[in-house]
Amino acid sequence: MKRRAVLGAGAAALGAAGIGWSLLTPKLPGKLLHSRAPLPRPFEARLAIPAVLAGEEIVQREADLAILPGLTTRAWTYNGSFPGPTVVTRSGRAATVMHRNQLPEPVVVHLHGGHTPAGSDGYPIDQIMPLPPAAVHHDMATMAGDTTVGARTYRYPMQQRAATLWYHDHRMGFTGPAVYRGLAGFHLVRDDEEDALPLPRGERELPLMITDRAFEEDGSFRYPLGDADYMNGVLGDVILVNGRPWPVHEVDPARYRLRLLNASNARRYRLQFDPQPPGGDAFVQIGSDGGLLTRPMGHDTLELAPAERFDVVVDFARWKPGTKIRLIDRDGGDVMRFDVTGPKTDDPSRVPPVLSTSAEPLPPPKRSRTFRFGQGRDGTWRINDLTYQPGRALARPRLGEVEHWRFVTDFHHPIHLHLNHFQVVSRNANEIGEYDRGWKDTVDLRASEAVEIAVRFTDYTGTFMLHCHNLEHEDMAMMADFVVEP
Repeated sequence: MKRRAVLGAGAAALGAAGIGWSLLTPKLPGKLLHSRAPLPRPFEARLAIPAVLAGEEIVQREADLAILPGLTTRAWTYNGSFPGPTVVTRSGRAATVMHRNQLPEPVVVHLHGGHTPAGSDGYPIDQIMPLPPAAVHHDMATMAGDTTVGARTYRYPMQQRAATLWYHDHRMGFTGPAVYRGLAGFHLVRDDEEDALPLPRGERELPLMITDRAFEEDGSFRYPLGDADYMNGVLGDVILVNGRPWPVHEVDPARYRLRLLNASNARRYRLQFDPQPPGGDAFVQIGSDGGLLTRPMGHDTLELAPAERFDVVVDFARWKPGTKIRLIDRDGGDVMRFDVTGPKTDDPSRVPPVLSTSAEPLPPPKRSRTFRFGQGRDGTWRINDLTYQPGRALARPRLGEVEHWRFVTDFHHPIHLHLNHFQVVSRNANEIGEYDRGWKDTVDLRASEAVEIAVRFTDYTGTFMLHCHNLEHEDMAMMADFVVEP
């Protein structure tokens, strides 16, 4: 986003009276952007499952996609699809992925949830420039960083547990529009501990990327680039699941594993089934951002902030065959539908009472720090009253040590920490919330809340990031560096 133009519009909107921007900004994130194209009726498109990446190369290129009936959408894609291909790796086995940039703009790739050395983490000015370099026309492209031209190889040691990760663009000042245009995909890590569990697998394991978008009359993505009215987040009026509008998927009356990812720029979801199954607890949560929970947890509703993942098992045998089950957002309407078909079938899967033994509490911290998330009078989003400046570290933790970090805000922010997963210790100095359990890399920080996390900095020194994952907030400077020192 061209920050100077947005700041000028924001400052003008405050008026001569000098009213603070924070007084004019709503407490809930985002503003709805309406499509100009005719919208399809829900449940006409079939759910698509992203293909698994073959090989170790991804080409970032433009492609025309059939998202809305009768129209084409020019998207920025990984290998020509949205979502991009699913990368599957194994814990303990190093992996490399080469990204080639055939787009007209620089790009950066971040493996979200990856335990990754600094050089492959996707620092926002470590850009892959397009070929030829003369094609670059965005003013942020000139910033100094570890820049390559044409391609870059990202190295992932995969010294981490099985988990649902995802990869997306992370370029400074331009993450929101780049992800909105299609630069997002799943990355699944598997390990022996998870493989030993009798969980649903194969066609009964569904990665589900939930996003919202708005469309222009010709079918192109509608995004309000540089519009100060949308600095609090862009909300679209079309819900896409794996790139399809309000899709439908036929399921057997059996257990399914749903890997739910909120990849929206700013929208939060409160997911629920309609109708609910007899007895409630439709979602049996088995994992969070960083992999398996110690024990399963039942939920009637799931609340997902941007970038959060919930790994759940749903037993569709609890509904009668022929039932059409809507997955809804309690704040925004339909998301998708599951149609239970056929007679009850053989189902060898189950959810055991103990899932993992590798989520023990961290030891007492060596140090505590506080990070305040707020907004300046000029409209920029800030951490500790500072806008983002590459190379300025707000913290310098030491390798191997545990720290407690306290996040405080008067607005709604999903806070994402790079490098290591963390455990939520408290919420408003009380017990953690029902969605805070397990290893996390993103925590939903609601308005006027304080959340404390515990994190141990392991394996890699160097510069990493802490930032809001409302992508419009991130682009408007709500990021900070931290440096892990030896």
